[in-house]
Amino acid sequence: MPEPSRLVHIVDDAGSALDPVDGRASDLTLVMALSGFLDAGQSADLAAQHLEGLTDGTVVATFDVDSLHDYRARRPPVSFVRDHYADYEAPRLVVRALRDTGGTPFLLLRGPEPDIRWEAFARAVREVVERFDVRRVVSLGAVPMAVPHTRPIAITPHANRPELVSGPSPWSGELRVPASAHALLEIRLGEWGHDAMGYVAHIPHYLAQMEYPQAAVVLLEQLEIGGRLTIDLTEVRNAAETTETEIASYLETHAEVGEVVHGLEQQYDAFRKAEAEGSSLLAADEPMPTGEEIGRQFEQFLAGLDDDEGRG
Repeated sequence: MPEPSRLVHIVDDAGSALDPVDGRASDLTLVMALSGFLDAGQSADLAAQHLEGLTDGTVVATFDVDSLHDYRARRPPVSFVRDHYADYEAPRLVVRALRDTGGTPFLLLRGPEPDIRWEAFARAVREVVERFDVRRVVSLGAVPMAVPHTRPIAITPHANRPELVSGPSPWSGELRVPASAHALLEIRLGEWGHDAMGYVAHIPHYLAQMEYPQAAVVLLEQLEIGGRLTIDLTEVRNAAETTETEIASYLETHAEVGEVVHGLEQQYDAFRKAEAEGSSLLAADEPMPTGEEIGRQFEQFLAGLDDDEGRG
């Protein structure tokens, strides 16, 4: 057990919040959803919101956000009311004890990804893991990709032990990617003898700045498998259907945007077909829309959704 850290305060008595169901041995999962770099479409945050809504939760640990957050890079919102400031929305990084649909207890670590002191943050999470005898840590994340929203959402599973990876990876070989607090924590937990895994959803990059509950559904489905939890997905699935309808309605009346999506669909299908046949993954005679074309069309797309919502 590491020395107590000033970064995290753990509640000494969590009461009955973590009592196992029917007296069974503890098999506790810690779910981690950090907003920021690895949260395209706010997918992980939407998933965390849904988990918090399952039952009333109890805060069992709090982190010293002042020691981890860069306020100038990610400024919290505050209201200005006529002649004064009010309702400052302070960032919070907390661990809550919750229960799934079947009554099984689990922990949820939610808040902004630390901007600094990642190593200290990892040690603080270790304290939580060892204090509550957590069996596995499962992280949820999402990244923007050049994929169309009309195709199934792909997932990249990962873990610090091969046997923990719950499905095939869409990648082969080695990729060098920007690090995250999620990645470092998974590595460190493995070095300390604790199981950690995670799921990263691939989000259409033209929708990465808006809420995308479709990906939250997929992440929660994976969490049920990796975290050994049972989750009622009705509410988040309804939100995903509403979003899907709004996007489809917009595309029906904006042919130029539909053409961009169609170009992505052709590239995606050609890639999958070539991959299945073991041939070249480069599609022949299918022009790929440029980033500028996609960006220009979908700035109009997102603006159109905002206008429709305002009129509603």
